[in-house]
Amino acid sequence: MKNIPLALTYDDVLVIPRRSTFTSRKEANTSTRLTKQLSLNIPLVSANMDTVTESDMAIALARLGGIGIIHRFMAIEDNVEEVKRVKRAQNVVIHEPYHIASDKTIAEAKALGEKLGVGGFMVVHDDGRLAGVLSNRDVLFAGDNQKVSEVMTPREKLIVGNASTTFDEARALFAKHKIEKLPLVDAEDRICGLINSADIQRRIEYPLSANDREGRLLVGAAVGVRGDYIERAQATVAAGADVLVIDIAHGHSDLMFAAIEKVRAACPTVPLIVGNVATAQATKELCEVGVDAVKVGVGPGTTCVTRLVTGCGVPQLSAVLACAEVAAYYNVPIIADGGIQKSGDIVKALGAGASSVMIGGLFAGTTESPGVFMRRGDKKYKVCRGSASFAVAQRRSHAVKEEKDLNEVVSEGVESIVPFKGPIEELVGQLVGGLKSGMSYVNSHSIAELTRNAEFVQITNAGLRESGPHDLYEVK
Repeated sequence: MKNIPLALTYDDVLVIPRRSTFTSRKEANTSTRLTKQLSLNIPLVSANMDTVTESDMAIALARLGGIGIIHRFMAIEDNVEEVKRVKRAQNVVIHEPYHIASDKTIAEAKALGEKLGVGGFMVVHDDGRLAGVLSNRDVLFAGDNQKVSEVMTPREKLIVGNASTTFDEARALFAKHKIEKLPLVDAEDRICGLINSADIQRRIEYPLSANDREGRLLVGAAVGVRGDYIERAQATVAAGADVLVIDIAHGHSDLMFAAIEKVRAACPTVPLIVGNVATAQATKELCEVGVDAVKVGVGPGTTCVTRLVTGCGVPQLSAVLACAEVAAYYNVPIIADGGIQKSGDIVKALGAGASSVMIGGLFAGTTESPGVFMRRGDKKYKVCRGSASFAVAQRRSHAVKEEKDLNEVVSEGVESIVPFKGPIEELVGQLVGGLKSGMSYVNSHSIAELTRNAEFVQITNAGLRESGPHDLYEVK
């Protein structure tokens, strides 16, 4: 009993303030590493939970500088479409723009547009040459039986660029000609790309957006370790996923190491994030097989009851401290997954050595999280459930080629409702603002400095009570 160590979580400690040279929290730079290869402008990752991250969440968070990890509890073809939606949401150049033949009807164009989630198309001749552009306005007032060629804007009236047209040149053409789309063609007048004015506007509106080399938003995809996970990994990477997360509840297992080997063989160029783990030894073994980031957290999530069901886990601050120390030796970033309830917890997680934090329950209930609204009285809610909950096991059994007897499922997650929180942009603004304030208190102009400068002090329950509002009268 004398050898049982003390383990702490975020509410057990505070970061000690130090003399600061800051004149404004705007001086804090929140850019960080997600993996060995990929960087973010804010250290926030949305969890691969079916009530947290699909394409809407991934798009919104990437525009703000973070990244979303699309969950795996859906059919592979749906997974592919979710990834594609993110990659098409913002571009410098769309290299394979959606197109339609000039002899199709408006009814066919509407049906295709609804299926793909777009309002307009490049129009092509049979030989692939540019015939024109079909826009929302063209479709709006046209009859369903009319041909696309009858209502489109024809080629001779279009402003057209070529494969070498730069971002600045496109911006100048949009400003001069007041156009919305700039088709790009090759020497034979075949479509080789498209630049949208909306994409240029978004680049201006969201200067911190997390982008790939082609200017598209970053997005990740999750896979498991059984069933169709190799096929899912290959399909989502082909669709444009920038990173794969091999995600199981207990990442320090033979199943994980076998999955790493197989996924790496199938997708050799994509970065791999693996987890979850909670010990230095697990981190060491994963780093030694060449992973690109390690996800830390066993049991701290809002909807997770792993510690209650299994009796296993490590309080999150101690887990991050132990894992980050080992990972730093291998130059592998740590993602602190779970336990984030407020912006101060992000400061503590990054101070403990994490490069980013994964957020689940805190992002559930936002406008962009999957699911429908429900009302109770005059308040709105959304469902939030853990990935190890029985409800997710049911969904997985229907959508994924993973044989499992539901009668044998031991749930390690719960399902509940959370209050509606509004757009993710507002919540992220508060979280990043709090992080920057925390960085200023510790005189840390970067996240790397925060990790070096952070000193923790353990507090009592009285100290925790003192940290929040207290001794106030309730005002309704």
